[in-house]
Amino acid sequence: MPDQPPPIPPSRRLRWFWWLLAYVSLGLGLIGIVVPGLPTVPFVLLAAFAAARGSQRLHRKLLAHRQFGPMIRDWQAHGAVSRRAKTLATVMMTACAALLFATAPAWWMAASGSAIMALVAAWLWCRPEPPRGA
Repeated sequence: MPDQPPPIPPSRRLRWFWWLLAYVSLGLGLIGIVVPGLPTVPFVLLAAFAAARGSQRLHRKLLAHRQFGPMIRDWQAHGAVSRRAKTLATVMMTACAALLFATAPAWWMAASGSAIMALVAAWLWCRPEPPRGA
């Protein structure tokens, strides 16, 4: 086949996937700051994970960020979540569950959403806390 460009190496294709995932996740995390029920922390952690593979510049910015940096470093180093973050997440999930029960068209819809949030909260509280002074 004449004049066909060589295929893009798989690592380059994957880099674009990770780059896109990082920015989409970060965007969703930022939206989650103001939209009730949309989490921020998991999307920011996913953005950091993907950025480490697709955008070193974004990864460095996330690690240096005043709010997100310590949380990301704790997660990467120890799989840890601060007590403050756990408490805030639990309070927000409880508020969302109450809102679900107040507005859902059927009780089972609110119950299933609340059950999922309860499982996430249980998992979250099982995560270690960052070491003191870290």
